[in-house]
Amino acid sequence: MVFRKLLGAFGAGGPSVDTVLADGPVPPGGAVTGEVRIEGGSSDAEIEQIVLELVARVEAEGHDEEREGTVVFERTTVGGGFRLSEGESRSVPFSLVLPWETPVTELHGQPLGIVLGVRTELRIAGARDKGDLDPLRVCPLPVQEAVLEALGQLGYGFRSADLELGQIRGTGQELPFYQEIELTPPAQYAHALNEVELTFLASPSGVEVVLEGDKRGGLFSGGHDVVERHFVNDSDIAGADWNGTVDGWVRQLVERHGAHGAPAYADPYHGGHGYDGHGHDGHGHGGHGGHHGSSGPGMGTAIAAGAAGVAVGVAGGLVAAEVVDEIGDAFEDEDGDGDDGEGGDD
Repeated sequence: MVFRKLLGAFGAGGPSVDTVLADGPVPPGGAVTGEVRIEGGSSDAEIEQIVLELVARVEAEGHDEEREGTVVFERTTVGGGFRLSEGESRSVPFSLVLPWETPVTELHGQPLGIVLGVRTELRIAGARDKGDLDPLRVCPLPVQEAVLEALGQLGYGFRSADLELGQIRGTGQELPFYQEIELTPPAQYAHALNEVELTFLASPSGVEVVLEGDKRGGLFSGGHDVVERHFVNDSDIAGADWNGTVDGWVRQLVERHGAHGAPAYADPYHGGHGYDGHGHDGHGHGGHGGHHGSSGPGMGTAIAAGAAGVAVGVAGGLVAAEVVDEIGDAFEDEDGDGDDGEGGDD
């Protein structure tokens, strides 16, 4: 999918830019490749810089409401310093390495509802304009896929996935937001857990898996959240009993902290302040996600048994196709033209 836009800052007849990404998804830490195609207008132009931005649609918890905004989480100059003649066409190839914590947008080709994009900014003689926006597809790393498939085989159902603004305390998180995958528990844990929230924090050495259980309250006690954190090396994948490992993680949520009563430690990962993408402190969250609701009715058991089952489950109950088809609209909603200036609203 390609979005093409005349650079309005330079009026009719100015240069136009069209960024084309290579087909297929890229895992976190992998390289996105493609080319920026620039076509000269009715006069010569000095191309000072060609900048690529990785942008994400992120939710932020307010005092009384939840808001969405665009966050720029990577910015790279891939070209520039040349004169573009009238009517000239030029192609600038690029390779952009994704941060390790880049959220996963799809599983076995099925979208999760996470909106990421590559936005192209062209700077000409001191001026600039956001000239092109393309959807970014990110597939899971082997460890992430193994954990998700184990959850599917254990009977967990997909509820929703989103990006939350803030930091998870006690982790090595580097991005100003984190991905949260909400799952419904299987029957054997339904008495103790309302849902399980999953976050992956990948790095060159492995993946940190953060699990939060939204625990049901008892007759004389309210519900509460408990958190477990586990680090998995890439070398742990081969021959591992992932079903047993992941089930053991969830059992720790249920058993180690007790089915009811106060949590063993209050909010060890959230709270305080997180970076909001603009150099300002943002509000942290009282729990892993700050909310525990379904994104829509009838999601059902979207993660099913096995690799094939996971894909079928996601396809059957996940996100409407317009999530992908309307990615441009998702970013343009803030100001109507896709150019949010400094990367989003506060």
